[in-house]
Amino acid sequence: ELISSLRSKLRILWEERQLLLSEARACAKRGEELEAVVRDVCKPNEFERYMMFIGDLEKVVSLLLCLSSRLARVQNALRRINGETDAEEKQSLNERHKLLSRQREDAKDLKENLDRRERVVSGILAKYLTDEQLQGYRCFVQAKTSLLIEQKDLDERIKFFEEQLETLEKSIP
Repeated sequence: ELISSLRSKLRILWEERQLLLSEARACAKRGEELEAVVRDVCKPNEFERYMMFIGDLEKVVSLLLCLSSRLARVQNALRRINGETDAEEKQSLNERHKLLSRQREDAKDLKENLDRRERVVSGILAKYLTDEQLQGYRCFVQAKTSLLIEQKDLDERIKFFEEQLETLEKSIP
């Protein structure tokens, strides 16, 4: 019964993933259309700034999500430490926690820098785009970020249920 329930949950999550991928494709199409408009109206150096910002947006958000996820896993492992855990494993987990914490703080600094760059890009685009186009740009940036977060969350949940299912199937003779 439990295996059947896990398989059912996984099917639902895979369907969600397909919907999310469809949304991501639609968002990418809007991004391409916006890119064409920006290329047409902006100076080459301004267009380059826009493209660098859009490229870095995905990288920085993905980095932050990845580091946060890895840090959460290490924190969970640290909470499971007990008297039977050997000292070497404790030390390794503590070192990984410190390293990931520092890396996440660095990534937060990158995100703050990216936010400043977004304000600069918005200022540039405000000179050339209509209010409606500018609103479309802002919606695109927000949607791109939201989709990245949703994809990471969904991937984590799928991985969790797949691991549970695998463990359960191995435990049954």
